[in-house]
Amino acid sequence: MSEFITELSSSLYQDNDRIWILDKQLIYKSDLVGKVVVPVRFITDFASVPRFPIIYSLWGARAHREAVIHDYLFRSNSRPEVSFSTANKVFLEAMKCRGKPAYIRYPMYWGVCIGSSSYFHKRSIKDRPLDFEAA
Repeated sequence: MSEFITELSSSLYQDNDRIWILDKQLIYKSDLVGKVVVPVRFITDFASVPRFPIIYSLWGARAHREAVIHDYLFRSNSRPEVSFSTANKVFLEAMKCRGKPAYIRYPMYWGVCIGSSSYFHKRSIKDRPLDFEAA
């Protein structure tokens, strides 16, 4: 059964309220891809939900742990290395494992399926904040 082995621990990067850095490893055991270990100091923006009022109020800030796993699997040198489709399915799986209701899970899943393909494998897991903002 899929589960998060560790809790999410992160800090804001300096004064940037959209970039976060992991303070501890985030470890997730996936039924789809096995163990995923997101390293300390990994850079993330959590779930990139558009800031439109209604959309953000429904789906913003709803899946931070799951989004970190998804961001990590989207990096060019993640372990395990997975396809675009598999990374998205792991995101959906992680939301289900955390008990997110279907009305949260599926719109977020379809959002990443539709809107994130141009970001797949564009960054490395060791990219720093300036690299992150440029992409």
